[in-house]
Amino acid sequence: MAKIQKSDKEWAAELSPEAHEVLRRAATEPAFSGKYNDCKQQGSYRCAGCGAKLFRSTHKYDSGSGWPSFWQPADAQAVEERSDTSHGMLRTEVVCATCEGHLGHVFPDGPAPTGRRYCMNSLALELDPSLDPEVADD
Repeated sequence: MAKIQKSDKEWAAELSPEAHEVLRRAATEPAFSGKYNDCKQQGSYRCAGCGAKLFRSTHKYDSGSGWPSFWQPADAQAVEERSDTSHGMLRTEVVCATCEGHLGHVFPDGPAPTGRRYCMNSLALELDPSLDPEVADD
C-alpha cells in the first residue's frame, strides 16, 4: 500500500482546524463530543484525511468511553499500531496505514471475539453509508 505524504501546510489546507489537530498532531477530541460516538448508521468508516477504509459499522459497539469504538479494523492492513508514551502513560496509538494520520488508541478491554477496543476520534473518521460494511474492498 502506497503511503500518502504531504507537508503540514498541505494537510492544514485540506483539513478543518479541528481535524488537523487530531489527525496530524495527535490531539484527542473531548469525550462524548464526537458525531460518531452514538451513531448507529450502517456503512464503512473512512479516514478523514485520505479516504482509506478503516472500520466497519458492524464492528462498532458502545464502549461507554465517549468515543466511537470498534473491536477490529476493516482489515489488518488498514491501520498501524505504535507505542505511545505521551502524557506519562504507555498506550498503543492507532494511525491510518495510508496517510499515518492519528486516529486514536487501542486497549485490551474490548468485547469478544478480539478483546480489543479501538477507541477512535470522530474527527479522524468519515462515515460512508454507501459502502457495505460487510464487503472487504468496496
